Amino acid sequence: MTTLSLASRGSSPGDAWEPAVQPPVPDLTDLGLLRLLQIASPALPIGAFAYSQGLEQASLLGWVSDERSATEWISGVVTEVLPRLDLPVLAELYQAWSVWDLPRVRSLSQFLHACRESAELTAEDRHLGAALARVLVGLGVSEAEPWLADPDATFVTLFSLAASHFGIPLRSAALGFLFTVLENQVAAATRLIPIGHIAAQRIIGQVLVRLPAAVTRGLELPCSAAGFLAPGLAVASALHETTYSRLFRS
Repeated sequence: MTTLSLASRGSSPGDAWEPAVQPPVPDLTDLGLLRLLQIASPALPIGAFAYSQGLEQASLLGWVSDERSATEWISGVVTEVLPRLDLPVLAELYQAWSVWDLPRVRSLSQFLHACRESAELTAEDRHLGAALARVLVGLGVSEAEPWLADPDATFVTLFSLAASHFGIPLRSAALGFLFTVLENQVAAATRLIPIGHIAAQRIIGQVLVRLPAAVTRGLELPCSAAGFLAPGLAVASALHETTYSRLFRS
């Protein structure tokens, strides 16, 4: 049994919203692929390396202590938690940005903040969202400027804006989003538990093959049913807020 117990629960960011029928999704172009690699890169200067999303506390509690348990924990977050909440919301944000429905964008961002289960996770999301907004403004995406100091900013909100702006198809954007979280979690694990770089690549490889199915599930889930219950993640994140000595901010 994994340390991250999961059970989905329904919740809704206000009234259900049905996007208009869209034309066929274009293929990912070469430039779109390069843009996706850019916004999903660990070199993106948004400070994601400073956050472990509860993994540090899980390691302190002994829940994650080796390659096997790290794989279970990270896989639970990336292939179970995120597809139940972040991906359905990312899909609706992508549609909202494409038709410039700013009230809907804000409503969805506020919904994401309301679903974060600790103060640290909320602060992390706000910081990463604002940091990504700064990067996008620097890349000429003027639509990101109002989010530089907006308390409703989230990483998913600005990531979906980037995907829409750069013409990255939704499914490709969702895969890139899951991969950037996966890579960041594994990078944190290498600093917290005794695994080497080759073991880290094995973890990425084991979780990587599950991402396409996770994206399919996440994009098929209506936003009105988005939500999850992950007690292990919630408890670890909450306890981390009072941990005296730490490497990470979450």
